[in-house]
Amino acid sequence: MLNSVITIKVKERLNKLDSQDYDNIECWQVVEAFNKAQVEWVRRQLHGTNLMKEGDEASTRRIDDLQLLLTTTPAIIAKADIYFTGEIPADYLEWKRLDVYATSECCPEKRRMTTYLAEEGNVNNLLRDLARQPNFEWAETFCTLINNKVQIYTDNKFSIANANFIYYRQPRKIEVQDCIDPYTGTASATNVTCEFKDDIIEVLIDEAAAVIAGDIESGNQYSRETENAERNN
Repeated sequence: MLNSVITIKVKERLNKLDSQDYDNIECWQVVEAFNKAQVEWVRRQLHGTNLMKEGDEASTRRIDDLQLLLTTTPAIIAKADIYFTGEIPADYLEWKRLDVYATSECCPEKRRMTTYLAEEGNVNNLLRDLARQPNFEWAETFCTLINNKVQIYTDNKFSIANANFIYYRQPRKIEVQDCIDPYTGTASATNVTCEFKDDIIEVLIDEAAAVIAGDIESGNQYSRETENAERNN
């Protein structure tokens, strides 16, 4: 869907298309509201705080709606004490899984490990637990997230050859050509369109209209657009 159509639809939902009153909506306000609406909508679908109470991959619709944001990228890892560490990607939004391949002195051929995401506070307990500590023979280990990094624990029993991040990334922000980008403060050189399907964009338009309606204290439009967004989700 073109950005011009999104802008028109948002203003129409607010009944501000040709009103010429004190609530005229600037293009940067539509951009900011739509991008905010994208992030809020995605977070609700992943967590299940929506009308259907369906979270990440809880239904075919959630899988279909969110698969666009699932991304795989190699993790650049380095040895550090009893674990290997790697940077979390800049566009990271939510964890999915980590594919880890390890080697050992007795087995130089790479072996795929089953890697569990654990709580940082439980690291010492996990390292002492014979059933859950890193084990190359059973091809199991655990990792934690801390300071925008992932730590894959080996307890110096094996080495990590490579790892791949599978995660939900941030949705792409839209931009309107020649409109001031509220995130950079400069005019956008080109149009950047929304990457979601048109049916999801329609929901996001209601979400964005609700954001602006709340900003301008338009109670009727806020209630209507919030209800529309959830009813059609």
